[in-house]
Amino acid sequence: MVTALEDVRREPRRLGPWAVRVIRLAAKAVLVALLPFLALVRVAVFLYEHQGWPTALALAGGTACSVAVVTAYGAWLWHRFTGQVRLALVARRVALPFVAAYCVYALVYLSSANAKSDRVRAYYASLHPLLRVGLSTLIVFDRDAMITDLARRPEDYRTMGLPQNDASLHLVQPDGYSHAADLRTTGRGFLRNRLVQLYLWGLGFDTRRHTGTSDHLHVELPVR
Repeated sequence: MVTALEDVRREPRRLGPWAVRVIRLAAKAVLVALLPFLALVRVAVFLYEHQGWPTALALAGGTACSVAVVTAYGAWLWHRFTGQVRLALVARRVALPFVAAYCVYALVYLSSANAKSDRVRAYYASLHPLLRVGLSTLIVFDRDAMITDLARRPEDYRTMGLPQNDASLHLVQPDGYSHAADLRTTGRGFLRNRLVQLYLWGLGFDTRRHTGTSDHLHVELPVR
């Protein structure tokens, strides 16, 4: 009798059917929300890094893929409410303006709430456009994300008490942009930091934890 009771206590609790349905629904909702941003940035990074496309054309390619995803969403909703399929109308009047406006916003604006200092905001325009769009998509889903460092000058390493690193992608590269950014990890929890790292890796960026001046997540776009 005692053995039977111990076996019952040791048996792991299983999720009920309702819990499984909730988890599946939540996973689908997250995927639906992420897909337009993944299409935008992942395709653009792939075209830039692996196909050798210029930055502007790579971003245009990613934009086209994102427009296609948003058009599919909009057309599905239109069909649900009206019974009609108006792909061209949805693409022209909804998807394209929405994605284009988002790209412009991502390229030119960084909130002070997501920048460690005014210096970081001032250097935002010097960051490679694909990294700017990628970090903006992160901020959409993680409103507390904090960019702690962007472009550097060689003399900045002396100020930070670090040896000069001429290979650092924080330095402005021949294309006129810096190719690296640092994100705050302190006080954000192990799981949250891992999810952010996984998300940025999924977008096609190189990511790694650094502990040079302080613990942070280093994100970079390789130079072609």
